[in-house]
Amino acid sequence: DIRDTWDSMTNIGFSQDQLARWAAPGHWNDPDMLEVGNGGMNDDEYRTHMSLWSILAAPLLAGNDLRNMTPAILEILTNREVIAVNQDKAGKQGRRIAKSGDQEVWAKALFDGGQAIGLFNRGGAPAKITVKWTDLGMKSAPASARDLWAHGDLKLDGAEYSVTVPAHGVVMLKIAASSGIAATGIRGPTLRAAFN
Repeated sequence: DIRDTWDSMTNIGFSQDQLARWAAPGHWNDPDMLEVGNGGMNDDEYRTHMSLWSILAAPLLAGNDLRNMTPAILEILTNREVIAVNQDKAGKQGRRIAKSGDQEVWAKALFDGGQAIGLFNRGGAPAKITVKWTDLGMKSAPASARDLWAHGDLKLDGAEYSVTVPAHGVVMLKIAASSGIAATGIRGPTLRAAFN
C-alpha cells in the first residue's frame, strides 16, 4: 500500500512502466490512491505525484481530507490541464522513454496526435534536463507546447528543450501534433541530464 512519503510514492509510481501493455479503456493499472495533501510531502513532490499518476492514466482517487485543503493542494488536485492528460480519450498509459541517474522523461500519446511529457527530477537538488525532439519520435520542434503547471504556452525551436527542474519536482508539457511528428511515434532514446 502507498504511504504519504516520497520513497513510497516514487517506488510505486515509477515502477509502473512495464505494466503499460495491460492498460487500456476498461482496465487501468492502479498504483494506489493519491496521497496529495496528507502532509508527508511538499508541494513539488505532490505535483510530481499528480503528474505521474496522470501520465500513467491511473485512477485519480483523492486520499486526503477534502474538507481541509490548502489553496496549493486544491490547485494541484483540480488542475484541469493535468487531469485532461489523465482522462485523454486514447486511454494510453505513458511510458518512460529516457532515464539518466535521478532524471527521467515519460511520454504519453494523446488522442489528438500530441503528447504529454513529464520531465521528472527524482534527485535531491535542482537539475537541468535536456531532451531532444528526436527522442520523442519527432523530426523537429513541436508546433506548440504548453507548461501544464505554469499554465503558459512555450515558444520552442531548435532540436531540443532544456529546463531546470526542482528537487523532487516535475515539468509537465503538452506538445501539439504537427508535421514534425514521425510516423513511428515515441521511441526509446538517450537523455542528457545534468545538475546545476
